[in-house]
Amino acid sequence: MTGWTAPVSSAHEVTSVDGQRKRDFAAAWSRALVGTSYVPMTGAEVEELLEGYTDQLVEALLSEPQHTDAAREVGSELVSVHFTGAESLARTIENVGEHMLPTLGIAESPEMRTRVSAIQSAISAGFMQAARKRTLDEQEAIRQAVLDARDSVEQALRTSEARFRAIFAEAAIGIGIADTEGRIMEANASLRRILGRTAEELRGLMVYDLVDPEDNDTVWRVYEELVRGEREQYRVEKHFTRPDGSKSWTELIVSLVRGEDGMPLYQVAMMEDVTDRKMLQDRLRHQALHDPLTGLPNRALFLDRLTEALREDSDSTKRTDRVALCYMDLDGFKVINDSLGHHVGDDLLVTVAQRLDEAVRGEDRLVARMGGDEFVILIQGSQGTQQAIEVANHVLETLVSPMRVGNQELAVSASIGILERSTAGQTPAELMRDADVTLYWAKAEGKNQWALFDTERNASEVAQFRLSAAMPAALEREEFYVDYQPLVELGEYTVSGVEALVRWWHPELGRLGPDRFIGLAEETGMIVPLGRWVLSKACEQAKAWQDEFGRAAPFMSVNLAVRQSRDPNLVSDVTEILDRTGLDPGKLQLELTESAIMGTADEPLEALRTLSRMGVRIAIDDFGTGYSNLAYLRHLPVHELKIAGSFMEGLADSECIDPVDARIVSTLVDLAHTLGLTVTAEGVETHAQAKRMSEIGCETGQGWLFAKPGPPDAVRELLTAEQHR
Repeated sequence: MTGWTAPVSSAHEVTSVDGQRKRDFAAAWSRALVGTSYVPMTGAEVEELLEGYTDQLVEALLSEPQHTDAAREVGSELVSVHFTGAESLARTIENVGEHMLPTLGIAESPEMRTRVSAIQSAISAGFMQAARKRTLDEQEAIRQAVLDARDSVEQALRTSEARFRAIFAEAAIGIGIADTEGRIMEANASLRRILGRTAEELRGLMVYDLVDPEDNDTVWRVYEELVRGEREQYRVEKHFTRPDGSKSWTELIVSLVRGEDGMPLYQVAMMEDVTDRKMLQDRLRHQALHDPLTGLPNRALFLDRLTEALREDSDSTKRTDRVALCYMDLDGFKVINDSLGHHVGDDLLVTVAQRLDEAVRGEDRLVARMGGDEFVILIQGSQGTQQAIEVANHVLETLVSPMRVGNQELAVSASIGILERSTAGQTPAELMRDADVTLYWAKAEGKNQWALFDTERNASEVAQFRLSAAMPAALEREEFYVDYQPLVELGEYTVSGVEALVRWWHPELGRLGPDRFIGLAEETGMIVPLGRWVLSKACEQAKAWQDEFGRAAPFMSVNLAVRQSRDPNLVSDVTEILDRTGLDPGKLQLELTESAIMGTADEPLEALRTLSRMGVRIAIDDFGTGYSNLAYLRHLPVHELKIAGSFMEGLADSECIDPVDARIVSTLVDLAHTLGLTVTAEGVETHAQAKRMSEIGCETGQGWLFAKPGPPDAVRELLTAEQHR
């Protein structure tokens, strides 16, 4: 919704997934797995199998609270049906990450992405556990064969020797035999491949020749216990360095073989090459802890590092008792994004990240991207405020020279909030809160500068309290005002409606957008009188246009918050305002968010029906970002759907239209028309978007392509110009 804070999609809003979407996902999954492992099944059988697995993944995705046991079982089942290759797991993880939400028709949100990541981790864990068990079972069978060969040598020496040799030579895992002195006696082909050495090279080596500088002491301590006869077997994860310098990671089991007298005779080592699995784990961990755009540590890794720093400082052997944060935000980045395009903005962020990484390197320093155009610098073991100020000044100087992005040079600056303090009694949340407040001070005071945290200035909670406390008086003093943004008919580019958007001109803080005070108004209950005031002002303006332009006057669309929709005086308030202003009820439209109207109880819903019978139009705002019960939707008193602006991003370039966004938008428009509703596309910023939406039957559009929100005179100029065409 253009004028209000959009609700965040949550898992409990999603209750089921269409069966065809599940089959589509299973089909895509089946295509991804083809050729990754040998399985004794036809393609149709594989797809049928994966349909069952898809049901398990959907269960894990939508469970509330989330339980990933079903996803873990899917990973295990893949191994049981012989999809055992690392590529099978990698493609499964990739398919879930990239296609699960869009294919199943579930809107992306931070919570859903987190749930998908949890499912990916559970699948990987189940797969790896099953693969390890399968390998260990094979290893145990081989070990037992070795022991059987020794025990039955007198009865069937030749048969046993032949069996042992076949297993030894053909086994997929590496097998090596050494005496108790550590001299390598034999090694099969798999072991030679893992170690990157020939049979002759290995026969001339001792086990200790395979020591790696990065081995921990435990590996060789338990080995020495084994050759002394103090343990029968041990299992470790160990890496080996090949002669060419490359490394191989292995799951290693070493067993002791004793003679008839119980004395150690020789040792048998069995190792599985898990290099691909290790690389996949490392890659997944890196992706989880690093920003995919800039490659810098992300918020999760930064908070882990900060938490660890505070934990170290709480120990008796702490290294430091101070820490500093420099919270940075680029000045005017939104203008660059909106005017030059998001691809230019992304390239700029990459360049900024590179400069920051080069400028803020150090053992006790970390620079991370927190999201958007925000970066944060952590200085462990801070030497005081002056050091943090020097770092901030160096960062600002680093950004001074223009940055080459594509075929143009861009000059950017940044604002930085500096926080430096003792870590005693601090938590990451408290530090980040105060740093964020300080960044706000820096931005409020101008560009290209830093601000230092001042304990005498209120923290963010106090600042918010002041805003909420000042709101009633601000409403009386008419510090609030209304901007208007046209809703334009896509066929003729004429203004058919206008959306009213509230703003607050704070005497100290200046112009405040709705994101600064709407949430506070909803929490305190001020949203009801504020919403009533906005509705009154908007209707007065609509009546003025109605008197001036007659039938050509646009209808007025006003946002209705959830709390307003549940206000028992809603119908009487609307009726009183319409009677007082003289506005035709047909010229008023009330907008509710998708989640709000779908969750409306019987009594508020009856109020909406009453308003609809009066002639007032009801619209669902930001449609497509939530989850609607379509069977329920057809019985609601709704006249219009406003498609969320996020779907417009994929239609911005006429030569590179996102087929998923295009299909979703087309489906939403068809759905609306089937229900007899009109459609408005929000966030229209390019002619390509407007043309595409017009082609698929969308009636009206709203966005910066037509006009930004502005004063009523700007709308009047548009209406006057239309009359003189």
